[in-house]
Amino acid sequence: MRPSSFLIRFISLGIALHVYVGLRLIPPLGLSGVGNACAIVALIVLVCIAPAGMLSRRISRQPLSDRVAWVGFLAMGFFSSLFVLTLLRDVGLIAYHAMRWAGDWAEPAGLTRTTALLVPIVAVLVTLFGLYNARRRAPLRHVIVPQAGMPPALGALRIVQLSDIHVGPTIKRGYVQAIVDAVNAQQPDVVVITGDLVDGSVAALAPHIAPLGALRARHGVFVVTGNHEYYAGAPAWVAHFQTLGMRPLMNEHVVIEHDGATFLLAGITDYSAGGFVAGHRSDPVKAMAGAPTDLAVRILLAHQPRSAPAAEQAGFTLQLSGHTHGGQFLPWPAFVRFQQPFVFGLRQLNGMWVYISRGTGYWGPPKRFFAPSEITCLRLRDAQAK
Repeated sequence: MRPSSFLIRFISLGIALHVYVGLRLIPPLGLSGVGNACAIVALIVLVCIAPAGMLSRRISRQPLSDRVAWVGFLAMGFFSSLFVLTLLRDVGLIAYHAMRWAGDWAEPAGLTRTTALLVPIVAVLVTLFGLYNARRRAPLRHVIVPQAGMPPALGALRIVQLSDIHVGPTIKRGYVQAIVDAVNAQQPDVVVITGDLVDGSVAALAPHIAPLGALRARHGVFVVTGNHEYYAGAPAWVAHFQTLGMRPLMNEHVVIEHDGATFLLAGITDYSAGGFVAGHRSDPVKAMAGAPTDLAVRILLAHQPRSAPAAEQAGFTLQLSGHTHGGQFLPWPAFVRFQQPFVFGLRQLNGMWVYISRGTGYWGPPKRFFAPSEITCLRLRDAQAK
């Protein structure tokens, strides 16, 4: 689908949803003529500025582009909650009236008006709480992953995973620096970055991603591409990652020795990469090619969880992914399941474990609600150990 066609559909859907919200909330409030007019104008303004976040990249002047992005994405996040809460209100009222009819109850005075008033109030509170969760530095999340037949020395291996930082219009150098400081404080043996580091060009974002060059890990910092690298020019970003001391794994692997034990670390390009750059097709089999056959721990970095079936068939024992953001905020966790086999956390696919990070940053609306960001600290444990 061409970007212009997508934008037309996006705006058309937005208008329809705003009309629905207006029809369901404004009449029950019983406002005066001036009050109704103000409420309608507010919805018109909201529907006009919500697409601004996605259109802001077309503005070359800074800081105007970033300011427009902030306004647009905040509006988009607020309206998402407004729409969901309006829908839940309607469902709740239908259920209540059905029970009232069956039980011959009297309707409480002001129920319709009170619930209509609560919807925008709760939407504002959810948006503010989500903004706080998105803008704070991602907390550490400690995860233990079983690995069958693991050499004992790998039990001390410290892997830190970052994913989906999305450096771009609303995430800048200071946000990235706080993440780097937290990671280095963990004294990791390996740092892995599972894609979607950026939302923009190298020229625009190089100064803001620069703190990642200060990441320190005993065995190195490894990165794979996500779909957003391909939106922004993946070949240029892959080259730039190398200048920061990070090693891109493009359908390839390395064998790492840790305290006398060895394990395999591989990475593949994004699941959709072949549609953007010829020769970048994601290939777990190629990533495993030529690897030693006697290694018990074989880890794959793959941006999207849906790479897991092919990774399991290729012989990996653990896949580390991101992409989903854990849904980021309601109602999106329910929709992620239609595209990806897993949404977040530690899951198992036959004999392979999959860990899906909720992401270390956020995309679009600066909002996280019931889907906290994370800096993931992974340790391995022998699956047979008691």
